[in-house]
Amino acid sequence: MIAVVVGTRPEIIKMAPVVLELESRGIDYTFVHTGQHYDYEMSKIFIEELGLPEPHFSFELKGSTPGEQIGEMIIHLDKISQERKPKVVAVQGDTNSMVAAAIAALKVGAEVAHVEAGLRSYDWRMPEEHNRRMIDHVSKYLFAPTEDAKRNLEEEMVYGEIYVTGNTVIDALDRYMGLAEERSKEVLEKVPFDEFGVVTFHRAENVDNPQTLKDFVRILERSPIPLVYPVHPRTRKRLLEFGLWDRVKRIPHLMITEPLGYLEFIGLLKNSKIVLSDSGGLQEEVTHPKIRKRIIVLRTSTERPEAIKSGFAYVVGTNPVVVLATLERALNEGAPLPEASPFGDGKAGKRIVDVLERVGS
Repeated sequence: MIAVVVGTRPEIIKMAPVVLELESRGIDYTFVHTGQHYDYEMSKIFIEELGLPEPHFSFELKGSTPGEQIGEMIIHLDKISQERKPKVVAVQGDTNSMVAAAIAALKVGAEVAHVEAGLRSYDWRMPEEHNRRMIDHVSKYLFAPTEDAKRNLEEEMVYGEIYVTGNTVIDALDRYMGLAEERSKEVLEKVPFDEFGVVTFHRAENVDNPQTLKDFVRILERSPIPLVYPVHPRTRKRLLEFGLWDRVKRIPHLMITEPLGYLEFIGLLKNSKIVLSDSGGLQEEVTHPKIRKRIIVLRTSTERPEAIKSGFAYVVGTNPVVVLATLERALNEGAPLPEASPFGDGKAGKRIVDVLERVGS
């Protein structure tokens, strides 16, 4: 028996190809949906939007600290284990929920399979860096998206079996691109610019720092291209708290929107000229053959060096002078971007399920 655990929306997106492949092969599995309270209801709706089956088990983590979440997860997974007896528990990525799921799986005697294993930023300020390392080192099956990720795991001498599969985000984009184009029409009709960039900014180490947030606002003000900005709730809260929100609203070449759903956002991305973001997943999504956009990464490190090597990403930090100079250069870059994504060919889900089918029976 295989259990698939998801919580946040990025986890649902990246596990969707795995769940749908299990379904198509008629493999017996258990689909578990959990998550922190702030994302729980929205994630349930998201599962329906992506055409995924209803989870066999669905629960909300009430705790706010990693310790509380791990404790709750162990209690929930222990009950699920007694009923379904999973041999393998598949988790994705690097959130606190996935650390909790991995540890809980060990404590109920199951093997852990880590989808998107081996990513490393070597930046210990990032909670995600702690999390992904812990999950990798307790996993029996490690699904590395790239050869770089595989090398990271080999250098750390993880005990589990490593498989290079590609990243399931490319599979998801293959599957949902047509639907995204349809769902994003309404948003695109509201964009008042002929040509625009997309910007996102939400990481705690960025938005919780008043100086960094001021630098970000300066970047928005001086951008040489109009921008569409779906504002994350955390960022909006900090902009208000630090007295910057009114300044942002006055920028004439900036369109502010509420947070967008996955399908709407992908459509926006596809129609943009360039992307500025501190997101990790966006560094993968811009490389999809039907998107192919350059991204200015508003961080000083990345766990996705493949995006830099292939010419898609520029990791520049948040200094306005550096960011704006790089943005100008990227907008005027004449060299074409690669036709293929460095993150795989859209068959990662099949490769992962090939292994899960063998080891989970």
